[in-house]
Amino acid sequence: MKHIFLILLSFSFFIPKSLKAQISTSPSFLNKNQNAAARQWVDSVFATLTPDERIAQLIMIPAVSDVKRALIDPKASSPAMVEKLIRENKVGGIVFFQGGPMPQARLTNFYQSISKVPLLIAMDAEFGLAMRIDSTVRYPYQMTLGAIQGNNDLIYEMGAQLARQAKRLGMHINFAPVADVNNNPDNPVISFRSFGENKYKVADKAVAYMKGMQDNGLLTSAKHFPGHGDTGTDSHYDLPLIKHDVTRIDSLEMYPFKALISNGISGIMIAHLSIPALDKTPNLPSTLSKPIVTDILRDKLGFDGLIYSDAMNMKGVTKYFPDGKADAMGLEAGMDILEFTEDLNKSITEIKKSVAEGRISQAEIDARCKKVLMAKAWAGLNRYKPVDLNNLYEDLNPKSAELVNRLLTEKALTVLKNENNILPLRELDTLKIASVSLGADTITTFQKTLELYTSVTHFTIPAKATEIQIANLRAQLKNYNLIMVGVHLGSISPRTNYGLTEPMNAVLQELIASKKAIVSIFGNPYALNKMNKPENAKALVMAYQMTPYTQDLSAQLIFGAIPASGKLPVTVNAQFPYEAGIATPAIGRLKYTIPEELGMDSKVLTHRIDSIANLAVTEKATPGCVVQLAKDGKVFFRKAYGKHTYEGAAPVKLNDLYDLASVTKITASTLALMSLWDQKKFDLDATMKDYLPDFAKSNKADLDWRHVLTHSARLKAFIVLWKEAQKPDGSWKKKTFSTKQSRRYPTSVVGDSLFIYKDYPETIFKSIRDSPLNEKEGYVYSDLSFILYPQVVKSLSGEGFEDYLKNHYYHKLGANTLTFNPKRFYKLEDIVPTEKDTFFRMTQLHGQVHDEAAAMLGGLSGHAGLFGDANDVMKVWQMYLQEGYYGGQQLLSKDALLEFTRYQYPDQGSRRGIGFDKPSFKYTGNAPKYASPSSFGHTGYTGIMTWADPAWKLNYVFLSNRVYPTRENSKISTLNIRTSIMDVVYEELLKK
Repeated sequence: MKHIFLILLSFSFFIPKSLKAQISTSPSFLNKNQNAAARQWVDSVFATLTPDERIAQLIMIPAVSDVKRALIDPKASSPAMVEKLIRENKVGGIVFFQGGPMPQARLTNFYQSISKVPLLIAMDAEFGLAMRIDSTVRYPYQMTLGAIQGNNDLIYEMGAQLARQAKRLGMHINFAPVADVNNNPDNPVISFRSFGENKYKVADKAVAYMKGMQDNGLLTSAKHFPGHGDTGTDSHYDLPLIKHDVTRIDSLEMYPFKALISNGISGIMIAHLSIPALDKTPNLPSTLSKPIVTDILRDKLGFDGLIYSDAMNMKGVTKYFPDGKADAMGLEAGMDILEFTEDLNKSITEIKKSVAEGRISQAEIDARCKKVLMAKAWAGLNRYKPVDLNNLYEDLNPKSAELVNRLLTEKALTVLKNENNILPLRELDTLKIASVSLGADTITTFQKTLELYTSVTHFTIPAKATEIQIANLRAQLKNYNLIMVGVHLGSISPRTNYGLTEPMNAVLQELIASKKAIVSIFGNPYALNKMNKPENAKALVMAYQMTPYTQDLSAQLIFGAIPASGKLPVTVNAQFPYEAGIATPAIGRLKYTIPEELGMDSKVLTHRIDSIANLAVTEKATPGCVVQLAKDGKVFFRKAYGKHTYEGAAPVKLNDLYDLASVTKITASTLALMSLWDQKKFDLDATMKDYLPDFAKSNKADLDWRHVLTHSARLKAFIVLWKEAQKPDGSWKKKTFSTKQSRRYPTSVVGDSLFIYKDYPETIFKSIRDSPLNEKEGYVYSDLSFILYPQVVKSLSGEGFEDYLKNHYYHKLGANTLTFNPKRFYKLEDIVPTEKDTFFRMTQLHGQVHDEAAAMLGGLSGHAGLFGDANDVMKVWQMYLQEGYYGGQQLLSKDALLEFTRYQYPDQGSRRGIGFDKPSFKYTGNAPKYASPSSFGHTGYTGIMTWADPAWKLNYVFLSNRVYPTRENSKISTLNIRTSIMDVVYEELLKK
């Protein structure tokens, strides 16, 4: 007794002053102001209970909704056994384990229907319902959350969401948060379940998580008091021994629990630990220790909420106290609720014996029973309603949960090594990148996201790779100067070496030794201690666990779409100490996310866009299309619709290449001219003769480029150039076309059936030069000058048109699908076909430019001929929106973007910028209805539209092949498909 007194006396010296004043804060379910109806319900229910039933109210039995699991454990958790215990013993609650949401909801409704008193339903849902049941939300582990610096409001929101999901499933208690301070790298049971090793941060984050749950109507239970963080034994299998003294336990392990108590936590779970400093009784688990449960937790710390046992079937308690004895001793020690008793009838017998022998009084049983009933009333069981089975899966998986998951993951990602600030990656044009996923059999989410940013060649190495597989990988990686390594650890436990196999470790060591490796770890951070010199990697990213979110966002971090701000919440070793972490910036590359991050509703937005895109397909305005949308540099919508052709089977893919038609004008020609304008090599107010000497004596000699580029220089709209090569009988004139390739006819116009004379481009340029001007001044959209810009660019830069664009822009942006004549680099199945030409080339056009003039120029022109996928087109346009900045580089000046995208002659009624189209002053449908005056874009004849709106920071790409099988189909315009989709986004944003 003297020993216990000294322990308690010492505790009073170690309670922080900030906590002393609040240490007795009661949980809200004990609030005396709880409504009279609830108090009346408690009293009326209590009055109906027999002494045995009052004991049973203090016991929660296990249950599963998984049929296979029930067969494994029929004596404890099968539905038949659970039903029997509810009917016969009137137990107070159920703890659900394995299963699925619908089976659990149905069982919950059934169990509640047969229970005399509504049951408390609990689960271990530390990181979401997915900890126990399928088809539900999985939030990050607490250790992942421990890496987050600040942002406790996000953790609060996670708790709030989890509470709403739990209540939707008919739950009332979450056995969380874990408040253990994990400072033992070999801890087999806590580890990733803890917020980390810093008691202050553990406390802050645990309080935020708890408040999120309790403020939204869910009872909580912090665990595992007095602290399970420094154990080397799993209490599921044995009784761990804690050798620390009172001072250490009080000041460190108990600190988070004190913080939670002072903030009104509703429940605390007791661990199965032997702690001689607090109770010298040999082999006595803390669960059964009155000095720990009552004298310290209840009396000294002033906690008057619900005290739960950890599972009473664990070896940590049953090893020395079997056959129900432990349950009686637990109540004697001061616990309120016993979880998962081994044998309910034996437990009740032992508890009744304890009452009879005076070790615990009936009054104490009654008081705890009433407390449990008060918690039930607070949780709404006094107004019990069955779980509504309608829309259950949808309600349990809200998009808001995905957003919180993404944001939490993003804030947690930690850069542990960054040699020469290689992260985020810059100068993509200098990199030849391979990715290697260790521990994976197929291409991973990490790899799929990497390829959104640039060209990456993917490799995988399974966990049990053979020497042949490793040798093949070694040979193939020689040609790459950067290797992205994803280490996919299939286990979180030290018992299994965290899933790190010898072959994986050997390959990792070799890749790191190459001095070309950026390594991302998808697993427990303690796994770093099992790897061979991971600190020697060029860069090292710790993602903490293996989920689609960690993989996706780690790739985005590497390319600078998001910053890195996380820090290690634990000490791994000397190389990776607590709070290791290097901040890296975002550098203006596209981020990929969901509409909710931008305040929009995914369900509504998707439904509305789907309806328009599917209308285009069903009405045969186009066989298929791709829609991509971004705001604030965040891609929030990417979707493919339909097929390549009406009659074909190939579905449209997000990375399919489309013929961009006239979008070439502003994604290629205008881009090059802006660049040359920046370099003061191209003057908008110079004349055509200044850069095209052959035009010096033509009627176009004195036309200035500003008027030419705004389609107001009296140039003809077009010339049917292929017709000029044709005789009246339809045959080809000499030195025009040939059906056979030769030195004189080297360039294919289409496939292997038609080739153009080697000097014929000069004839084309002469036709443009000598063409008459329109009689009237004013706006006439013309292709003619754009056909000439490759010559202008080559003359002013010394580089070929395509080389200039790729070398200075496309490859720097990682927009590597942007190319002319795509069949040189891509398979036909990755290129969407366009028209069945029945008048010039007499074939199905596939992988060859649709525009006839561009085809006659070898597929490379300034007015048409560019191909690309939606994502890469968007990169160019995002650079425009960001005033020339992208990927950490200022590729164009702000002045260039301002000059080229502004209205040039608004006083003359012209809506044009330099090259760019802009909204009409009176709505005509050329632009989205809600587009701002600062917006700009272009459409393409094949069914393309790109539009950027700086006022809204919106970026829109629409790709289609509306000209398949014929250009006569204009439904995509008459149905307003392209502009209507962007208007949906404006309308959704206007709701905010």
